[in-house]
Amino acid sequence: MICTGSNSFNRMTRFLFSFLVFAHFLVPLYGQTQTSDPAVIAANTAPSPGSAEPAAEPAPAPKPASPQQAATRPRLDIYGFAMLDMGYQFRQNDPDWFDVIRPTKLPAFADEFGRDGHWYSSVRQSRFGVKSFSPTSIGELRTTFEFEMFGVGADAGQTTIRLRHAYGEVGQVGAGQTWSVFMDPDVFPDSVEYWGPSGMVFFRNVQVRWMPIQGDTRLTVAIERPGASADAGIYSERIEIQGINPRFPAPDVTAEFRYGGQKWGYVEAAGIVRKIKWDDVNTTDPFELSGSATGWGINLSSNIKIKRDTVKLQYVYGEGIENYFNDNPVDVGIKLNPGNTVTPFLGEPLPVTGIVAFLDHRWSERFSSSAGYSRVEVDNTDGQLPSAFKTGQYALANLLFRPVPNVMMGGEFQWGERENFSDGFTSEDYRIQFSFKYDFSASIGGN
Repeated sequence: MICTGSNSFNRMTRFLFSFLVFAHFLVPLYGQTQTSDPAVIAANTAPSPGSAEPAAEPAPAPKPASPQQAATRPRLDIYGFAMLDMGYQFRQNDPDWFDVIRPTKLPAFADEFGRDGHWYSSVRQSRFGVKSFSPTSIGELRTTFEFEMFGVGADAGQTTIRLRHAYGEVGQVGAGQTWSVFMDPDVFPDSVEYWGPSGMVFFRNVQVRWMPIQGDTRLTVAIERPGASADAGIYSERIEIQGINPRFPAPDVTAEFRYGGQKWGYVEAAGIVRKIKWDDVNTTDPFELSGSATGWGINLSSNIKIKRDTVKLQYVYGEGIENYFNDNPVDVGIKLNPGNTVTPFLGEPLPVTGIVAFLDHRWSERFSSSAGYSRVEVDNTDGQLPSAFKTGQYALANLLFRPVPNVMMGGEFQWGERENFSDGFTSEDYRIQFSFKYDFSASIGGN
């Protein structure tokens, strides 16, 4: 299970290069065997609802319609898909996360989760959603209610209902649970692995948002539900820690600006600021461990379109914003405070850096590939355990086939790696996955 990070990354780079060269020659060979009948081609290559979206996440909501385009009657759209994931895991991870690549869930020491090698099957990505569109005197009222079957938290590892979106908007105001304004969902690659890049900002949050500029170029400001977690580190077994309670006196404030509507794509900048407090309610010991921290972050992202390719990029840096990341364990760490007998340690927001770089390539109307790399790195504090999570790496490459509208199937190679804080331990996981996805949609009412 122990490996050298640089050697693993070199092997991953060679694989990605070999895969793309192989696919470059394979796809044209298949294309030469297809019918040239225009009617058949048109029937088999018509756009599929959701066919261009990533397997794990939907494409962004449609742009608001102009008053001339808005529907004059209410409309209800029903949509979703049934999806099977099946594959072989060559190493091991936390069994509650058997069907995804999450570096934080890889072993923190040798054989933490038993022996290597597991076959897995899952339908937990399957999804059902309803969207409504209703005309009003101040603009179109839009609502989304969507859930999937991927259990997390207390339901981790289970196939059970999980709410994704419960959101509505009209005019310049929206409220409910949906993508955080600090997140850019368009960075998610066209992959079949569910969880996604470890270094990506990825969070659905409860919020109220104001959208003074809408469309391809947009400006959004929101207040969002606060929350954070802490790592007690080397003091985790001390009873004094048990009396420290987190408190969030204000909502998280987020904002984004996207410059879009260009043939080459778009660029986006987003920011966040938050307040985190913790109160020491113990009255029977001589310590005073209350404290506070300010979390903040910036997120720069883009989609760059080059003919049949889309380059998806993201760079994010901040302190105390780990819970907005796709795969990051804690926001606050323990920092030693030697010489102070009343406050022997302090809480410190952990600096974190995330990067995402993926290429989505369409070989033809039926074949596509995605390949890329992501990384998240935490600047740990001196009070964290040597086995604390420090760095997570993630990469994949796939070949996807859409034989007819609303049907997708394909194979994907996936790789992840975890590096601990200071004990020198590194673990990796890699797997081959095959997925089958069947979309459905229907509309009721409307013009």
